[in-house]
Amino acid sequence: MSITLKDKFYGCICGCHIGSAMGAAVEGMFWPEIEEKFGFVEDFLPYEHYENGWVREPGTTEDGVERQRLMITAIMEKGGRVTAEDVRRAWVDHANPNAGGWVSEPFEGTLLKMAKSGIPATDLGRYCDYAGLNSFSRACHAIGLINAGNIETAIEDIMQVGQLYQTANSRGLKWACVTGVAIAAGTMPNASVDSVIGAIYDNCDVDMVVKEIDEQLKKTASFTDIREMRKYYDSVYNGFGMPYPFSYANEVVTKGVTIFKMVDGNTKDAILAGVNMGRDTDCVAAVAGGIAGALSGTASIPEKWIKQLDYATSINPHTNSKRTLLENAEGVYEAFKNRLKKEREFISMMDID
Repeated sequence: MSITLKDKFYGCICGCHIGSAMGAAVEGMFWPEIEEKFGFVEDFLPYEHYENGWVREPGTTEDGVERQRLMITAIMEKGGRVTAEDVRRAWVDHANPNAGGWVSEPFEGTLLKMAKSGIPATDLGRYCDYAGLNSFSRACHAIGLINAGNIETAIEDIMQVGQLYQTANSRGLKWACVTGVAIAAGTMPNASVDSVIGAIYDNCDVDMVVKEIDEQLKKTASFTDIREMRKYYDSVYNGFGMPYPFSYANEVVTKGVTIFKMVDGNTKDAILAGVNMGRDTDCVAAVAGGIAGALSGTASIPEKWIKQLDYATSINPHTNSKRTLLENAEGVYEAFKNRLKKEREFISMMDID
């Protein structure tokens, strides 16, 4: 059965948000700790972040999704592709002033103040301490979707909008291009797991990105279960001696892509593999689930997961938007259709043969 483009949009948003919310409850744990405490995680759990005493409803999303919700707001308001300035304006107009330290990292409250101060949008990323973090690569799914099928413009927009969080041409943005390229490629008609990975090879930075992904795809090619893969990765990534040791984009995105390959693009399986990987579980699950959803849609996702996440969002006093998963997906999809309509009108006006 063919998957509609609209369902690919919905699958991508669901895969990202559900993976993020489910993984958040075990974020920062090594996989043996997850296994000892919860067994194999297969559903949402309550959790607390930032030691602030707020035990979140199962299905509550976290900082990366809050970032993405504002990007989606900007896309819906613009009705098409967005710039860093468009997203900065969405921060100023729509960011919940009480989100920082509750559902967003405390530094994002500082970024919001800076955004309101008049600092140019593309200069804000200069104040990010660590250029290799995954703050954008795990949240840029909507940028891939608004550029569905157009890998070139997806890369352009990732590199431009991403300067809200990181400096131009930083490692973090080059790794974010993997997420954007994979999603843009996955939405194409007749796309496959191999065509998505091929698009990464053909369009992402060869030395900084493709070399590492290629090495790990080869070394994990025989794995069929996350329990095998996570044991292997213990010897590859540790982050000892670095700030934010779990959260570097190369680790998160590489794990996301190798999971996507291992589960053959199944959205539900990608989410569960990311959640049970250990370390930066919410980000890995968001990347793996989002890429898989852009290819395979929502067919494998349990309806109860969607309903529970939407409920948790509806009662979240700190979120930047209480839109449902479907409302987010439809908002980006309508903006995408509007973009194509304007492009067709321009072509007609210019009388291009």
